[in-house]
Amino acid sequence: MMKHRIFTTSFASVYPFYLQKAEKKGRTKKEVDTIIFWLTGYDDKSFKAQLKKEVSFEEFFDKAPQINENVTLIKGMICGYRVEEIEDELMRNIRYLDKLVDELAKGKSMDKILRKKTV
Repeated sequence: MMKHRIFTTSFASVYPFYLQKAEKKGRTKKEVDTIIFWLTGYDDKSFKAQLKKEVSFEEFFDKAPQINENVTLIKGMICGYRVEEIEDELMRNIRYLDKLVDELAKGKSMDKILRKKTV
């Protein structure tokens, strides 16, 4: 089976579009980076290294230090699919990121975007 094109696309080539989407709505690069760090476990240094290497989305998520345990709290529609129902783990992680950036661009507060389980 062929890989979806996004899997082999360089993360660094798409990252500016995440920034553009957020910044057009008055949000910041720092907020986009915070979302990426929350989702993947990267820190500033390791994230910049991945951008510099121009790794694919597949490698970006494969090498992610730790996918946040609260990703299962991300629900809703993205690109015509319910994000929580996407079976392929890599595609689901990519769509989680898309969903979080969308929420940022729609004006949602960072506290709500960076979901925390209530005890």
